Amino acid sequence: MGLILDPAISVIIPIYNEEKNIFNLYERLTGVMQTLGENYEFVFVNDGSRDNSFALIKTLADRDEKVKFINFSRNFGHQIAVSAGLDHTSGKAVVIIDADLQDPPELIIDLYRKMQEGFEVVYARRRKREGESFLKLLTAKYFYRILAKITSVEIPVDTGDFRIMSDKIVQVLRHMPERNKFLRGQISWAGFRQTYVEYDRAQRVEGETGYTYRKMIRFALDGITSFSDFPLKVATMMGFAVSGVAFMVMLYAMYVHFVTEATVPGWTSLILSILFLGGIQLISIGIIGEYISRISNNVRSRPLYIVNETNLAVQQNSGPQHAQIFSPTV
Repeated sequence: MGLILDPAISVIIPIYNEEKNIFNLYERLTGVMQTLGENYEFVFVNDGSRDNSFALIKTLADRDEKVKFINFSRNFGHQIAVSAGLDHTSGKAVVIIDADLQDPPELIIDLYRKMQEGFEVVYARRRKREGESFLKLLTAKYFYRILAKITSVEIPVDTGDFRIMSDKIVQVLRHMPERNKFLRGQISWAGFRQTYVEYDRAQRVEGETGYTYRKMIRFALDGITSFSDFPLKVATMMGFAVSGVAFMVMLYAMYVHFVTEATVPGWTSLILSILFLGGIQLISIGIIGEYISRISNNVRSRPLYIVNETNLAVQQNSGPQHAQIFSPTV
């Protein structure tokens, strides 16, 4: 029996309803790894897909021992799926790539070679994005630029999760306890030498995106609340501003009553003031509630994800990212 070597490169692929892209992605990734000439593994993380994605992944695993899989008990979300992959990779370098083929697998060659220059992280930076709506492009553009302004962490703009990183970064990420994951921010926060390779992002080849506007808003909130307390400061500033306006209105009311003696009962301004103050209070309570909700999520002892089936060796990871694992098929 030959010596089994740890892979030089692990590729994490989160999967959610990607049955039309899995075989094409596998073939292209295999071609890339053969070009690099390195030992490798593919870690498919099935995030509660409702189509035949998991069955196709198991077919690939039966054909190729380099194909590993993790099958969740339900949908836990894209960032959690990537985190599960990070928990179970063993490569010296780890690639994160989505299965929709918008990020070209062939770019991994450039990312890996750039990493050989001594960088711990090399991320793919988009020059342009094809096949996406004007609204999505606009919101993505301004979200990352606003986030860069309100946080002390330098999170690169025009990037997604498509990147390669060393196992040193992976070890750092495994010990981050956040439940509301924003991995690209966590990777930037970790520091070390980081750089980028530019590319043009293609449109989705097959299927429909799983990132609805609702999920995008939730993802944006996770990013902001994980790396900035600016919304809380805004709530405080609004409180001071409203108090100042209320004080000026009080002075005006006293002037009208004692000087002009033209007090009119039931001012319209009174109703407007009540509505304005109530709106500010609700906004402030909502902002505070978002932060409290995340604190509540982090203090619970629930596992980050539940693995229903896997062909990976069961790793009992310590810390809050520990997974509940049932019926491993190792």
